[in-house]
Amino acid sequence: MPSNYLHESRYKMLKYNTPAHNLLTPSQEKNFEQCLTIGNFLIASSLFIMTICILVSFIFDHNFSLTSQVVAHVGTIVFAAIVKIGYVVRCIGAHGLGHNAY
Repeated sequence: MPSNYLHESRYKMLKYNTPAHNLLTPSQEKNFEQCLTIGNFLIASSLFIMTICILVSFIFDHNFSLTSQVVAHVGTIVFAAIVKIGYVVRCIGAHGLGHNAY
């Protein structure tokens, strides 16, 4: 691909108001679809694990040792950050495919 291909594509997309997926090469489209898939997976799995951490930390705290509770508290913060990272990756994929809503 010539280096100015992306600039020409962006210009055409803005000039003719066409969706971005009409101007992407198959490999670029595949990469953005992978971003969507990975982002969705990160969001879903992190939310699930974060929910378990919250349950261990606050709801069923009397059933777990202090060490487990501390790890669950730290896990809540870490997995909340991973949810945000997953959302950003998902937004990158959606924007690259020309979606208007994220």
